[in-house]
Amino acid sequence: MRSERTIKKTGQSTLESRYYLSSIPPNQHPPKQWLDRICGHWGGVEIRNHWKRDVLMGEDQSRSRNPNLLANLALIRSALLSLLADELDSRSLPEIHEYLHSRPDRCLAMIKKL
Repeated sequence: MRSERTIKKTGQSTLESRYYLSSIPPNQHPPKQWLDRICGHWGGVEIRNHWKRDVLMGEDQSRSRNPNLLANLALIRSALLSLLADELDSRSLPEIHEYLHSRPDRCLAMIKKL
């Protein structure tokens, strides 16, 4: 897939090629259907992941522009989301948030398992 991007401030355009792997033969779908499948897949991944990070962990509230800090916080958030998935997968994310908010000892127990 090729995509063109234009930076509004400078007017500079770039053309990028992206490659995707699939077990479906390339001629099984027309190009528009392939584009819809790719965008739908990655859009869903982004929406689910972003929602968890923002709603549960307030990621969008960070005002830091320090790349090392942001990378480290992202690693911590990813590890925590993994722990939450393993420990409390039968509950919804708001229920998990409420449960852990009222039980800090449970949070510490989960961290100690690492």
